[in-house]
Amino acid sequence: MSKQAKTANSEIIERLIAVNKVSKTVKGGKNLSFAALVVVGDKNGRVGFGKGNATEVTDAKNKAFEAAKKAMTKISLKEGRTIHHDTFGRFCAGKVYLRAAPAGTGVIAGGPMRAIFECAGIHDIVAKSVGTSNPYNMVGATFEALKTLTSPKMIAEKRSKEISEIVKRRNLSLNTNNE
Repeated sequence: MSKQAKTANSEIIERLIAVNKVSKTVKGGKNLSFAALVVVGDKNGRVGFGKGNATEVTDAKNKAFEAAKKAMTKISLKEGRTIHHDTFGRFCAGKVYLRAAPAGTGVIAGGPMRAIFECAGIHDIVAKSVGTSNPYNMVGATFEALKTLTSPKMIAEKRSKEISEIVKRRNLSLNTNNE
């Protein structure tokens, strides 16, 4: 179900999440079409999703792939393997909790979230979906959660401080919570 396409600077990985058969009743009968949900990423922090509708499955997949490439966003990763902090995302009835994980944990996530993390290049994460198993809402909630992520570099720039101050304070608070 995966397809890889070469671009000028990096390799884009495509994951097909869902294909729905859609039937619309019109005056002359029924119109049959297909809706596809696709996630793309470069395994280096850039990821996006897209939806496509067409009368053929391949056309719907291609439309979704193009929409996903246009909608790619950059996610800052901690050590290139996990997210910087725990976060929560909500989209319609879908709620998603994402937790940073230590090295070697792997991707503990279900369904569409696993595909998103693989495309983004996240190797260690714990994710829980609550409220719905609808792939459209799960993908939307996961992207809402990923949008709220901030790196120590971004926080240091906002506060006009050094990155080492932010990281030192974060490590102190982690050590006090563990004791």
